[in-house]
Amino acid sequence: MPALETLEHRAMTELLALSGQSLPMLCRWAAQDPASGVARALMTLATGDSLGEAALKQELVVAHRDAQAAGERQASLVYGVYLHTHRQYRLSADHLIAHFARWPADEAAGLMLGAFASCGDTAYRVHGEELVERQAALAGPDSWPWTGWLAVVRAEQGRAREAHGLAERALTLYPRSGVAAHALAHAEHELGTGRACTEFLDRWLAADPGAVQSRHLNWHAALQSIALGDFPDARRRADSALTRGDVGMRAATNWRLLLVGEEPAGRSDLAYVRELLAAPGGTAEVFHTFNLALALAVEAATEDLLALARRAAADGRAEFRDALAPVVQALAEVTRGRPRAAADLLTDLGENASRVGGVRVEREIIQDTLARALAEAGEHARAADLLSQRTATRAHHAYEDLLLTTPEAQARPSPTGAAVEDRRSRLVSRPAT
Repeated sequence: MPALETLEHRAMTELLALSGQSLPMLCRWAAQDPASGVARALMTLATGDSLGEAALKQELVVAHRDAQAAGERQASLVYGVYLHTHRQYRLSADHLIAHFARWPADEAAGLMLGAFASCGDTAYRVHGEELVERQAALAGPDSWPWTGWLAVVRAEQGRAREAHGLAERALTLYPRSGVAAHALAHAEHELGTGRACTEFLDRWLAADPGAVQSRHLNWHAALQSIALGDFPDARRRADSALTRGDVGMRAATNWRLLLVGEEPAGRSDLAYVRELLAAPGGTAEVFHTFNLALALAVEAATEDLLALARRAAADGRAEFRDALAPVVQALAEVTRGRPRAAADLLTDLGENASRVGGVRVEREIIQDTLARALAEAGEHARAADLLSQRTATRAHHAYEDLLLTTPEAQARPSPTGAAVEDRRSRLVSRPAT
């Protein structure tokens, strides 16, 4: 980046940092330079989810026309944005490979690296990780954007301590890097750092409450509170930070709480979840559908889950048929009090669980469900073995310990000292309406 603090440079810095000022700065850049196709495209990338199909296409057609007049790199960037915002993730990933071959370590193109994981294909995901490794090496250790993206890759590879070190380096280079803060949260989840992580996230977010990932980072803090056994704090964070539209994060928080016999935070309205599932985008991406299934499970909507499992099993897409369908069926079995059936389904799923999408932290809830189902089915040794790496490597693992509690423990003290009813009853006692 040039030393001169131009509006373009400032806007790019805020966007790369995922700061609360990114959209206002992009708007200022686009207003000051209306012929900049890159400015228009990046603003569309940031706001694309709120645009209709026609408006999205129109913005990017104009952006590409203007970018072609500026140069080949600019035109390539805008075309990448077009593919990415239209959820053409394989084509987007292929385009990024070609783009980086011509313009190595291009930071603006790095904003679309998520395309590789979003393909739902292991080969693409691995290729994306290798690409980040190469580009980060080319950019050098003083590039905070690429160091942050490399930290994300290491966290997803399960190399938590490496990820932690890289994230800390990126934050030293640029303390407001949202990518690095997010990578640090992933690494600290794997390490079970507990309150040290929540305190860092609280401080980091206090400096920029409008940061792009503010709700997601608060969700990470809620997971750390769950790991500590501080369930009231987890509920407080979910209720104060998450919006009605954050169905996936809310469901992922509440399902964890229910698995260990705790009261959930505020739940999503079942009618709203059904509406989302019936919408055209309800089954467009496997991870989105998985999150909606979790929301149904929180509401013990067994019949809805069974219907969704049948629908996924009949889907022509392998990730729906081979990964999502058995997971949804297992959730249905849990909600109707059949833990052994759920355990069998999730055991048979094996490595296919990764095909439901998302990242390690998000997919971990499948393992949580299997561990709880095994414990409920009397397979305590298998459940303990399943979670052994987590309990051995995480500094705080009160949550994992509770997942392994035998069904004979019908009640236990809550963090406030009150008795908590049998865990399974919390999952099946709320009939769907």
